Amino acid sequence: MPQKDELIKKYNVPVPRYTSYPTVPFWSYSQIGTDVWLEKALKAFHESNNEKGISIYIHLPYCEKLCHYCACTKVITKNHDVEEPYVNALLKEWELYRNQFPEPPVIREMHLGGGTPTFFSSQNLKKILRGILQSAKIHPDHEFSFEAHPNTTTFQHLQILRDLGFNRMSLGVQDFSPKIQEAINRFQNYETVKELTEKARDIGYKSINYDLIYGLPYQDEACVDYTMEKVRQLQPDRLAFYSYAHVPWKQSGQKVFAEQNIPTNEQKRSLYEKGKDILLKFGYKEIGMDHFALPEDDLYHAFKEKRLHRNFMGFNTSQTELLIGLGMSAISDIKYAYAQNAKSIKEYKTSLNNGDFPHIRGFLLSEEDLTIKRITLDLMCRYELKWKDHFNSVFSKEVFNDLNDLEQDGLIYWSDSTLKVTELGKIFIRNIASVFDNYLRAQKRNSNEKMFSKSI
Repeated sequence: MPQKDELIKKYNVPVPRYTSYPTVPFWSYSQIGTDVWLEKALKAFHESNNEKGISIYIHLPYCEKLCHYCACTKVITKNHDVEEPYVNALLKEWELYRNQFPEPPVIREMHLGGGTPTFFSSQNLKKILRGILQSAKIHPDHEFSFEAHPNTTTFQHLQILRDLGFNRMSLGVQDFSPKIQEAINRFQNYETVKELTEKARDIGYKSINYDLIYGLPYQDEACVDYTMEKVRQLQPDRLAFYSYAHVPWKQSGQKVFAEQNIPTNEQKRSLYEKGKDILLKFGYKEIGMDHFALPEDDLYHAFKEKRLHRNFMGFNTSQTELLIGLGMSAISDIKYAYAQNAKSIKEYKTSLNNGDFPHIRGFLLSEEDLTIKRITLDLMCRYELKWKDHFNSVFSKEVFNDLNDLEQDGLIYWSDSTLKVTELGKIFIRNIASVFDNYLRAQKRNSNEKMFSKSI
């Protein structure tokens, strides 16, 4: 069996992160007709609205300053006059959906993402959320969360969101080391993060997440040690320890980084292994790809009980199958179809002013796609498959050849009834999922175009 270092070299290739199947680059730049979209949305609504509930993602794209590492869809401005028109556009979009629903939606999961959601004043966030919640019901087991920039999130933000039912906060820390913060143009000191964490806990937030990144420019093991020691002191309930995705051909802000200052593949993997070992030593449990949680956290319970779920908002404890994305560039997953909104504010607002959904592209899933979507979700959330639930004629001989290779490399065990990912294989879960990706397989045959970051 190959050594771990050999496997990393072999499998460190560009593959998707599989927040969806098919992944976004394979969607057509054409809209799904409104009638078809609404038909599928209503079908998913009727299946999900009561016991499961639905999810809502709200994209708030504005940031006052560019963080050079960032690959999110954002708009950089210090002009806060942009807030009110955008709020009004969001509420118009919600109204398009609400007018179609035969009954008030039951919202189980809601997430404010960005950009920087706390770029918006607390009063404007309140206006958005009241506009949505006044025509909906809140699920008794709801999880409402928001992404917070430590420097722009005030106590008033925390309190107003808590009053509206928010119970989870995610802080974008990335790295506590001053030299890394300077390199990536993202400054926030430890005291600011500490104060915000403590205030959130004091007023009733049940779960605090920190986003950390490994593989950043100039980052070394001393930086990981420094950051993880701060984590130990603050004890966030959850952690996402993401791989830095260096895609300067997509994100111009990353062009400021010289290639020689970015950790090599071997160095990057070493940073992750060191960070992971420290987190496990501190009592965190590995949940899924890049995610950790304390044993008391709901996310760990969901993982152990095999009810972990994953969608465009990340790993979560709900089982919702209808996700409505509101805002510029937001993505909706209505189980049977996907759609992405316009990526420019102007185009987004123009569509809504004309009374139209602001979609620029979408994808209508076939029965085969739905099967592989389920496979991908099971792999990412449970590290196993049961063939009796999934197996049919969608798999080619190439798939089984690749499964044999993965088994020989010690990444999986598989039989005619099950597939299980080994401990070693968890590192390569993106590669394992890619075996079932018919679209990626066809793309590799026909093109050498760079579409994804490397898996390790």
